[in-house]
Amino acid sequence: MSENLLEVTGLQKHFPITKGLFKRQVGAVRAVDGIDLNVVAGETLGVVGESGCGKSTAGRLFTRILEPTGGKIVFEGEDITHKSVTQMRPLRRDVQMIFQDPYSSLNPRHTIGTIISAPLQIQKIPTPQGLKKAVQELLELVGLNPEHYNRYPHEFSGGQRQRIGIARALALRPKLIIADEPVSALDVSIQAQVVNLLEDLQSEFDLTYVFIAHDLSVVRHISDRVAVMYLGKVMEIAHRDDLYKNPRHPYTVALMSAVPVPDPVRRDSAQRGRVLLTGDVPSPINPPSGCRFRTRCWKAQDICATEEPPLVQRLDDPDSHLTACHFPVVDDEAVAGRAPAATPA
Repeated sequence: MSENLLEVTGLQKHFPITKGLFKRQVGAVRAVDGIDLNVVAGETLGVVGESGCGKSTAGRLFTRILEPTGGKIVFEGEDITHKSVTQMRPLRRDVQMIFQDPYSSLNPRHTIGTIISAPLQIQKIPTPQGLKKAVQELLELVGLNPEHYNRYPHEFSGGQRQRIGIARALALRPKLIIADEPVSALDVSIQAQVVNLLEDLQSEFDLTYVFIAHDLSVVRHISDRVAVMYLGKVMEIAHRDDLYKNPRHPYTVALMSAVPVPDPVRRDSAQRGRVLLTGDVPSPINPPSGCRFRTRCWKAQDICATEEPPLVQRLDDPDSHLTACHFPVVDDEAVAGRAPAATPA
């Protein structure tokens, strides 16, 4: 069995809320509030959830762009939770990030050659054939014209800019890449190109991905395992096929029911009825006691308010399928809140 490249235990990130002249702390936004997961070398771990659930914050914690409030981050057996900027510099060669917005993640004052060569210069990586040649090879690798070396970011389309971001992340030949919604700002046709490019690069360089996204169809295509987050917590984590075939957490069931289906027969069938959640997402400043999802869950009972469910194996699921729910959804269970299916004409 492959070894864990990244292990996260009880990871927390609370952003303080201050008030008054002396910036007295009066509360905290619990963006990430105790997540446990591991990333196996060579796999792609998908992370999904609605906006504000803490996905992007978790990705920035994995790369140590943000300082954790609590918990532990272990990379290749080494605890990097509270390493300083200087101590982290050698590890930057192994952990890189692809940012969500291809427009704001590139400096408009710098040429593409300068942007992609920056990691090589900062890490003092030797380039026997010269820095320009190394950058042009990276541009060609991601499907861009090497002759565009001296162009500026505004001269490229959104998809091309994302490819430039990928080239920059690949410059140091990292082991782990955190991809923070790398295709959400792109057209559907360009999304497919970028996803296929990421898969090709993974095969060629034996990369490991943490792929953060909203689009469950894209996540299913590219991921080996999928983690579902809600309000700073991991609700469920399982192998891709397991999760999409037998979702156990009520929140996962609701997410899956929202995936668009192009087949009219399947879309209108009773099995594809949409689960309509009631109520608003609670504030991460004051999350509910016990299970975070209980205020919107149709299966909630008294224990859900008093005892937080651990992320463990439930029912007869395989060891890799973990769910944080006292009352997981069983196979073929009638789900309350489903919208009635349309009757065929």
